[in-house]
Amino acid sequence: MAWIVLVISGLLETAWAVALDRSAGFTRLVPSVVFAVALVLSMAGLAYALREIPVGTGYAVWVGIGAVGTALVGMLALHESASLPRIVCLLLVVAGVVGLKVFH
Repeated sequence: MAWIVLVISGLLETAWAVALDRSAGFTRLVPSVVFAVALVLSMAGLAYALREIPVGTGYAVWVGIGAVGTALVGMLALHESASLPRIVCLLLVVAGVVGLKVFH
């Protein structure tokens, strides 16, 4: 259960990062509220998962999911560069996250 919560929390990290960008410095209400709610839920999920998962592994997986998710949203929805080197780097992050889970 802790791993499922950790993955969901990582996805919520993507949500709050994108909402933070869209909030335009907290000048837009809806993205600002989405940011706050997603941030609290993401942190609460991370805290719950860390009761069973070591902090080094849990935090690295959480950050990895959030970073890759945010970069993918940027590439697919926000017209950021999707160059081959960037994609390869994201795949390396995914490999690291999978490795942390496998060798946990």
